Parts: sequence; C-alpha cells; structure tokens
Amino acid sequence: MGKPGNTGIRRIIRATQFSAQGFAHAWKYEAAFRQELALAVLLTPLAFWLGQTIVEQALLIAVLLLVLIVELLNSAVEAAIDRHGDEHHVLSGRAKDLGSAAVFVGLVVVVLVWGAVAWQRFG
Repeated sequence: MGKPGNTGIRRIIRATQFSAQGFAHAWKYEAAFRQELALAVLLTPLAFWLGQTIVEQALLIAVLLLVLIVELLNSAVEAAIDRHGDEHHVLSGRAKDLGSAAVFVGLVVVVLVWGAVAWQRFG
C-alpha cells in the first residue's frame, strides 16, 4: 500500500524528482553510465540516417536505451551491495558479475541490431 497523501499528481511529481536524482547519481558516480550515455547521444542522430523506416529508427534507438536501463539497474544492485560493506562475499560478487553480464548482453544486442540494419541497407 502506498504512503498516505502520496497519490495523484503529487505521486507523479515525487516519482519524477526521484528519477531526476537517480540520473544525477548515475552521472556523478558511474563512469560506465556516462560512457554509454555518450554513445547513445552520438548514435541517436545516426539512427535516423541509417534506419530506412520509422520502425528501424525506433529499434536502433530502443536498443541504446535498453543499455542505459540495464546499466542503471546494474548500478543500483552494486550500490545496494556496497552499502553492506567492502568485505568480499561470494554472493555479492556473483550479483555484481551478473549485473555486469546483463550490461554486456545489452551491448551485444546493440551490435547485433545495428549490424543487421546496416547489413540490410548496405549489404
């Protein structure tokens, strides 16, 4: 159940504020997020040139956003784990490795989708 008095437009405003804080934290503390965001900013205009249909353009941009989503979730997992201390624990390491693997899979999807669209256009 939600918090009392946190409904309707007030809930939307608060959620937007929390999201903005999350983006600010990611920008400040996560080099990988900054790199992937830079990649997305650079490739987004190229998506409009490379994609021949609106669907292709949307797909090219969507996979870039997917990487950002996965990176934000990976950073959240890492922050939650790091809160509990710096000592090594096998489950903490596993969780961080799984998050990293998820980001890697997202990047592979970018390469596959962008490669397929480029191949269709130029191949």
